[in-house]
Amino acid sequence: MDFPLPHRPGVPLDEGHLRLLRARPLVSAAVAGRDALLVTRHADVRAVLSDDRFSREAWHGGTLFARTPESLALAATDPPAHTRRRRAVRAWFTARRAEAGRPRAAALAGRLLDAMAADGPPADLVARFATPFPYAAVCGMLGVPAADLGLLLPWASALMSAGHHPEHEVAAAHEGMRGYFAEQVAARRALSGGDLLTALVHGSDLTDEEIAVFGAGLLMAGGETTSAFLGACVLDLASRPGLAARLRADPSLIPPAVEEYLRWVWFAGTGGHPHVALAGAELAGTPIARGQVVVPLTDAANRDPAAFRGADRFDPARSPNPHLGFGHGRHMCLGAHHARVQLQTALAALLHRFDDLAPAVDPAHLAWRDRMFLRGVWQLPLTWSERVRR
Repeated sequence: MDFPLPHRPGVPLDEGHLRLLRARPLVSAAVAGRDALLVTRHADVRAVLSDDRFSREAWHGGTLFARTPESLALAATDPPAHTRRRRAVRAWFTARRAEAGRPRAAALAGRLLDAMAADGPPADLVARFATPFPYAAVCGMLGVPAADLGLLLPWASALMSAGHHPEHEVAAAHEGMRGYFAEQVAARRALSGGDLLTALVHGSDLTDEEIAVFGAGLLMAGGETTSAFLGACVLDLASRPGLAARLRADPSLIPPAVEEYLRWVWFAGTGGHPHVALAGAELAGTPIARGQVVVPLTDAANRDPAAFRGADRFDPARSPNPHLGFGHGRHMCLGAHHARVQLQTALAALLHRFDDLAPAVDPAHLAWRDRMFLRGVWQLPLTWSERVRR
């Protein structure tokens, strides 16, 4: 079987794919021309992501998306480089810092929705809210002018390609993003400030090249992932008017609903990051030889009946919810706390401001992000009615 699996539209994992992946805990596949095993069960996926015998850095068959291994400061590296780089920035990604930013996020969401409402429905949620909301936040953290997003966003899209963008566009995006962040880092040698790039220039042992790679990577990880995921959440929410009413009536249910979306949304456009066994191991009772390529599928693991009661039912109050939406182990998403705050804030703001959220076109006609590292929709035209303010 060739992998990644063929793209099919929809927010949750495709039912045909789900049946295929549930049939066996380890599924043989060809990944970038190499024999591999797809790891589908929750316990085994966690094992791969937390066991030092499985290496991302040893995978040289391609990253399954457009960025090169040397441009992936964290995602494609192992300790000790991974440990040193992550340690340099981890203080910026704590739960406390993320919570401290919640009022700013709420204010930003309010301004964006005010502007969207002023122009009236229909409006493209992706262009008007889901993209500018997280990107403005990550620009603020990096100290990058939000006015530069017109330049940066096309590069970010090309660098998240998994075949969608032609090679010449990807190459130009690499050069453009590398040059932009190299200039940002160089300028900070003569500056003081409270942004992340300046802090790394003056207070870390990272090289200028490492800092520039971090800047580009964090821009995309903080912007592109949240943007694509938020669009998918709102598309699903619009199909569940009862859920929208329930969350409006009791906003304390929004955080667990976000956690359930992190389990439910089929998000990995390329399936997962290949790992290579550095030593003999065992998965699902099967010996894994040194050199074997394994691909942990978090989307499949998030629908494992052994880990989730009623795994095929969307339950906004699910508890416990040990989803792998942010990964697991040393490569768990660095910005998970910030992403949670942003997703909770965005959904709360939308539900507070608008009633009757609905796609302005037949959902079957929406264009999905095919052959991209992250799934989602390119546009999401919405209609709504203004809520009566009390």
